[in-house]
Amino acid sequence: MNDINSLLSSAKDATKDILCLQENDINNLLIALADETDKRFDEIIEANKKDLERMDSTDPKYDRLLLNENRIKAIAQDIRNVASLKSPVDEITEQIVRPNGLVIKKKRVPFGVIGIIYEARPNVSFDVFSLCFKTSNVSILKGSADAAYSNEAIVNIIHSVLESHGINKNVCTLLPPNREATAELLQARDYVDLVIPRGSSSLINYVRENSKIPVIETGAGICHTYFDKSGDVEKGKNIVNNAKTRRVSVCNALDCLIIHKDRLSDLPQIVSLLENSNVEIFADKRAYEALDGNYPSNLLKLADEHSFGTEFLSYKMSIKTVDDINEALGHISKYSSKHSEAIIAEDKNVTNLFNRFVDAACVYSNASTSFTDGGQFGFGAEIGISTQKLHARGPMALKEITTYKYIIEGDGQIRNN
Repeated sequence: MNDINSLLSSAKDATKDILCLQENDINNLLIALADETDKRFDEIIEANKKDLERMDSTDPKYDRLLLNENRIKAIAQDIRNVASLKSPVDEITEQIVRPNGLVIKKKRVPFGVIGIIYEARPNVSFDVFSLCFKTSNVSILKGSADAAYSNEAIVNIIHSVLESHGINKNVCTLLPPNREATAELLQARDYVDLVIPRGSSSLINYVRENSKIPVIETGAGICHTYFDKSGDVEKGKNIVNNAKTRRVSVCNALDCLIIHKDRLSDLPQIVSLLENSNVEIFADKRAYEALDGNYPSNLLKLADEHSFGTEFLSYKMSIKTVDDINEALGHISKYSSKHSEAIIAEDKNVTNLFNRFVDAACVYSNASTSFTDGGQFGFGAEIGISTQKLHARGPMALKEITTYKYIIEGDGQIRNN
């Protein structure tokens, strides 16, 4: 058995250990992990610096890779939030009593072993472990080489807390940061029950096309905001700025502003805050003409065919002018990644139309797409944003990483036909 298979086999064996834990044991460990993370943040930052030194600071992944004291404290608080939530495991979601007296119960249970493949996002290591551990799932972490030092430091802390509580450290397994480990993980049907990729569209496509294990896709975020004829300028200005500039390297950041032709005169005001962050705008002809002379010329460019359907992950944004709501819906349908879409409108009929016809995991009205996040939804943390429709959609947290089984209770019944 090679080294990767040995790690996967040990992770599978650890499912028995985690199933023996009571919820109180799980919560106590998560709180201890949060405390230890706060104490040892300097170890994580030192390891993270080694990763950052190998990456160009202009790379969109740099901000996702960066860990600092504030971010680590926020991560520790997320772990505490997860500990405070009620576990969905063992919940009876349905119960039927048949005419013959059989009692059929539908019960939430862990998947078993969940593999997560992710790029330069070391915070994912903490999020995935805490959510999987809370739901009695074993986690297999397959991070990228970009975050190798950070992930190793994080998992060392997790393992130290597990061992201090007498728990099998293999309930959290870190695979080597190479492509061979990814390939073996995707073939490991005997050991792994579910794979969740988090990262670029190329990573997600690779996992989908090569995995022999069921996959939940957490797709790239190509996010639009439509400013309708009835939109409020003050709301729009703040929403667009927040959605674009709060954190440009994440999947819920705004990529394309769509504006109704009748509101082009308000466009300079709607995008006025963006120049403070030096946001580069790629505008179609009508929008360009509305902004020419009203937005810094060095930041304003005419859009081309590559300006739409692009996840920028940087201080860049496109603008599309439409004649009506139907054209806006058509543009979103063509270019959306089905992640998060928003409308700014005061006309409830238009808002209802948008909500009904936009096919995305999260659809907003008069709010920023930045809220697409498990913590913001009150889930404690998230394991990813699912853009598919089977099993889970949108921010995935505790319930989404459980499955179910039927428990049938009888009293001697036999089937006669």
